[in-house]
Amino acid sequence: MENNRTLETVVKEGKAAILFPSANEVFYNPVQEFNRDLTCAVITEFARELLVQRGVKLVVPGEEDRVVVSLGEEEVEEEKKEEEEEEEEEKNGADEPALTATVGEKCEGLRVLEGLAASGLRSVRFALEVPGLQSITANDFSAKAAALIARNAMYNGVSHLIQASCKDASMLMYEMRGKKQRYDVIDLDPYGSPATFLDAAVQAVSDGGLLCVTCTDMAVMAGNSGETCYSKYGSVSIKSKYCHEMALRIILHSLDQRAGVYQRYIQPLLSISADFYIRVFVRVFTGQATVKNSASKQALVYNCTGCGSFYLQRMGRRTRNIQQSALLHAGYKVSLSHACKNAIKTDAPPATMWDIMRCWEKIHPVKREKLSNTSPSFRILSKEPSLEACFTVREDANPQSRRRHLTRFQENPQAFWGPKARAKAGGGISDNLQDKRKKFQNKRKNQITESSELKKFPCKKFRKGTCTYGDQCSYSHDSVPTNEDKME
Repeated sequence: MENNRTLETVVKEGKAAILFPSANEVFYNPVQEFNRDLTCAVITEFARELLVQRGVKLVVPGEEDRVVVSLGEEEVEEEKKEEEEEEEEEKNGADEPALTATVGEKCEGLRVLEGLAASGLRSVRFALEVPGLQSITANDFSAKAAALIARNAMYNGVSHLIQASCKDASMLMYEMRGKKQRYDVIDLDPYGSPATFLDAAVQAVSDGGLLCVTCTDMAVMAGNSGETCYSKYGSVSIKSKYCHEMALRIILHSLDQRAGVYQRYIQPLLSISADFYIRVFVRVFTGQATVKNSASKQALVYNCTGCGSFYLQRMGRRTRNIQQSALLHAGYKVSLSHACKNAIKTDAPPATMWDIMRCWEKIHPVKREKLSNTSPSFRILSKEPSLEACFTVREDANPQSRRRHLTRFQENPQAFWGPKARAKAGGGISDNLQDKRKKFQNKRKNQITESSELKKFPCKKFRKGTCTYGDQCSYSHDSVPTNEDKME
């Protein structure tokens, strides 16, 4: 039996080359490539910010091509000035060259945990693409996965950075929750819900550390099962057009609640909804006073650092620029939303946004006679605005990302680009699941189509005396309706 070893293929992604068993005994999903790309970029920027305080400068390949996108031109200019001043201070004030951290080099930097590593692809990419790392613990409960992680680390020449681990992810994090043992970065990308790992994760990440969480149970989080969502995340999901944004708020709320138990709180950095999953990046801090002030803090958490969505329906690009300019003139931040092309995100309170809409309506009045006196539109417009909005278009209302025509998400490389089946220990899972999906689509167990078979079942309407089909009814009329049936 040892001679019949499972064939392996080499999967290349980013700078990594992964040995992957063809039998699919270890889970791998190519759809998550964008997720891994984004995570490498976020951890790199996090390492840059954290290690600069220790006097360590990151050397990132392709640094000259890095694009900094901000909410306004003024902030970009200020950042450039600050960077130039820092460079001058380093050149003039330092007698010795600053310490540098390069990709693939082990240094006194970040300690990273990938709790559910599977093949180890994500950890290998961290080692090959993210500078400033001290160690990477790639953990998986499967012994076959742990063995494959070690092989892939050796295959890519990063065994000095990656430590393969075969433990229950929650137990591993509970063991490392001491202040001196915590991880600087914890990455959780489970198959399905991360709910069972969140309690351990908020304890095992260091003070100010980075927690990266993926949720692929979007059917639950987007409203298909509100009860299940409540049992896992403590919130009831609603099936609506804004279900993806609500899913982001649900996971942030769940993280905040679990962190609060241990006198910790979260600071959301980046939250996205892409394809069939959502991904959040938060920093975890310790502070009893901040946790106690939960009433004001939760508004910040739910709105993703104060950016609530303000939907502008049936408005073109120029109109959106005008509305964005009005918010900028009023002293608030504003940007586009990735969830809806006709939406913007702002930290302005609802009262300010409605005042701006009232000012806009005064310039472009609606037909008040068509509005009902009890309608929300009539009540909103009947109130006088408390501020004078300025609609002069500002240059920074058109963000850099739109001016540069930057792609927000990668294009789907193939049809049916979605979640894959869970890996099994014995393997043997088909690469293409579409045949199975088509086979069972719109199928019911013991589905009855013959009218002769339907005649075996009594007609419920006939029992109640409300059936109007008579002899043409597909169901049986043998039973005579009683007075009790009629009363029902």
